[in-house]
Amino acid sequence: MLKKLISLIAVILIATNLVHAQQKVIPLYNGSAPGSENWNWDESESDNNAWNTKIVYNVSKPSLTVFTPDPAKANGTSLVICPGGGFFALSINSEGYDVAKWLAKKGVTCFVLKYRLAHALNNDPIKDFNESLTGTNKELQQRQMASVPLALADGKAAIAYLRSHAAELKINPDKIGIIGFSAGGSVTASTIFNYTKENKPNFAAPIYAYFPKEMQGAVGADAPPLFIAVASDDQLNLQSHSIDLYTKWNTAKKDAELHVYNRGGHGFGMRTQHLPSDTWIERFADWLQLEGFLTK
Repeated sequence: MLKKLISLIAVILIATNLVHAQQKVIPLYNGSAPGSENWNWDESESDNNAWNTKIVYNVSKPSLTVFTPDPAKANGTSLVICPGGGFFALSINSEGYDVAKWLAKKGVTCFVLKYRLAHALNNDPIKDFNESLTGTNKELQQRQMASVPLALADGKAAIAYLRSHAAELKINPDKIGIIGFSAGGSVTASTIFNYTKENKPNFAAPIYAYFPKEMQGAVGADAPPLFIAVASDDQLNLQSHSIDLYTKWNTAKKDAELHVYNRGGHGFGMRTQHLPSDTWIERFADWLQLEGFLTK
């Protein structure tokens, strides 16, 4: 019986790995990414870390991993998904692949963005991130901050890529959105300011985003609708960033929806915590339906 169970688990693991292996991966840039042409380190993954989830780190070559819906359900809407991780790592499952799989079932074509990250010299990006929060290691903070504008540029480039390749990707160029978590929320929120016709999102969803007032700009006359979610007990105290964004949109009479969950902490993503924040993605789907992005 034990041998059969072990064999079954092995088959499931192999099948899971094959699913990931079969996902199409698109390089974001044709050649070296602008501004980091001399980055030559290799992207790495870790399953055993302090966050207890799969992470990707040392991203030097930005890419989009594609999750396509059943053609019978496809509605033309597409979504760039930006995992978080303090610009040192990407929480690739809970804030990336799992989000994509869930929304693909709703007919949305999803593209998980691996944006450029600060180089983790000791192969422990979470340790680097934790040290960056203390402010004691100035070199580490400088490396982190130098990666931020490159990551933000990758978010805008991802939207522009989808719009310019809409026909071959079988998506509607007028139904391109972006969602991101924590640092990925920074990438997402940056796209709703100072955009061009090519890289403007048709909707955006910064989730427990790091995006203080000094990073914000003026609300455009054609500002995209926003879906925002955060928890009151966010350990990084990012609640005000979400509230400020909502207030800015609401004051400008632009379309925005804000969910502040009493509990959920920072980084709830697709984790099951048996809290109301577990259902944020269902509320996101409700909002997408209301906005007309889930209809063909």
